[in-house]
Amino acid sequence: MGDRRRSRRLAATLTVAGLVFGTAACGSGSDSTDSGGPNTLEVWTRSNPDAAATYDRVFAAFTKKTGIKIDYQPVVNFDQQLQSRASTKDLPDVMINDTALMGSYQSQGLLKPITPDAIAGHAQITAKTWSSTVGVDGKHYGIPYSRQAQTLMIRKDWLKKLGLEAPTTWQEMLRVAKAFATEDPDGDGKADTYGMVVPGSAQNGYAAWWGASYLWQGGARIIEPDGDGRYRPAMDSAAAVRTVTWLKDNLFCGAKNVVQPGALTAVTANATNFQDGNAGMYLTGPYNITTFDATPGKDTYEVVAAPAGPAGSDVLADGENVYFGAKTGKAKQEQALAAFLISPEGQRIAMTSVDGHQPVVRIPVNSALDAATVRDDSRWSVVQKAYEDASQQFPNAPDFAPIKQDTADSLNAIFTYCGSDVASGLKELNDTLAGDLKDQDLLK
Repeated sequence: MGDRRRSRRLAATLTVAGLVFGTAACGSGSDSTDSGGPNTLEVWTRSNPDAAATYDRVFAAFTKKTGIKIDYQPVVNFDQQLQSRASTKDLPDVMINDTALMGSYQSQGLLKPITPDAIAGHAQITAKTWSSTVGVDGKHYGIPYSRQAQTLMIRKDWLKKLGLEAPTTWQEMLRVAKAFATEDPDGDGKADTYGMVVPGSAQNGYAAWWGASYLWQGGARIIEPDGDGRYRPAMDSAAAVRTVTWLKDNLFCGAKNVVQPGALTAVTANATNFQDGNAGMYLTGPYNITTFDATPGKDTYEVVAAPAGPAGSDVLADGENVYFGAKTGKAKQEQALAAFLISPEGQRIAMTSVDGHQPVVRIPVNSALDAATVRDDSRWSVVQKAYEDASQQFPNAPDFAPIKQDTADSLNAIFTYCGSDVASGLKELNDTLAGDLKDQDLLK
């Protein structure tokens, strides 16, 4: 099974690399006629038009401050477009994308190493946050830009109606989920509500992304450092077996409607039950706060810390880094942009919603700023505290994409077939992960 999975990934990579590059959509701040000019930076973000509007404001402020022009291109199919550009050895100057992709980009030779001291304001980023930009060779390959951690969004009006409190443990969470599913919390007299939203599809690694917080809380790890820059797979541990068994038995194979119908084929784009008003909990990222404030409505829900499992309440943290494309000639301009992006001014603009557009910085990386203060919204203190005190990121130095995908495939299969043997399924996953690490020459 592991060899077949790795063969599929290799074929997919070759297919993507062979795609013909198509022109990416440009934001209103783009100056494509001067994209090759010495004082113009081509900048890519993985953004939809809503987020792109916020980036437009950020880059306009940077250009006004420095005179450096930005040819801004918000790219939806980011990785496909990037591989196409890489095949022509013509990468963007600057990219802003997920922290978890750093290992993949670095292993492909797409990034220039970063010297933190060369970025003005670098000392205002904490050592913990900087550590997430270190590659397998000990060099930095990104500048932290935004961070976030998952929290529990929960219908406080439903809790009040049923005389319940927000859960603080897994068992309490399960009891609340069952009550939401069976006790008519919306008062319409119909059995049409669900306990929690789960984007549990294997597609694009969603089952691993959603399940990671529960693995951390159960004391499990997907892979672990094993010294000298090497790693070992860890999904055959007793903690992993206990955690995955609990999830399978209680969320997917237990009481009806604890999770929404179709959870194991759902991705975040179609897991809309919380905003649709028929599910009561969602462990998710803070980018959804703006969405949920509109529907189901700011007054209907609250943001609380994730319920604790046997090993604590750590949640998955992620975010975005600023990356410099592996080409030369504009180092000073790239460093100036990075310095602005991490500055209090740049971070404030990116954290602010104008005309309802989505902010692109969630938790600021600049330690001089407080998310709740900037937004005048105490809910963001819950998110910031989760990031600072109770979070873990996927390991960033390896190429984590195949590891996440193989973990998602395995978890999704285990949850789908209620008669599956968890221990043997995770042993098979562990063997596959060992192959992933061996492929990268990272297996201890």
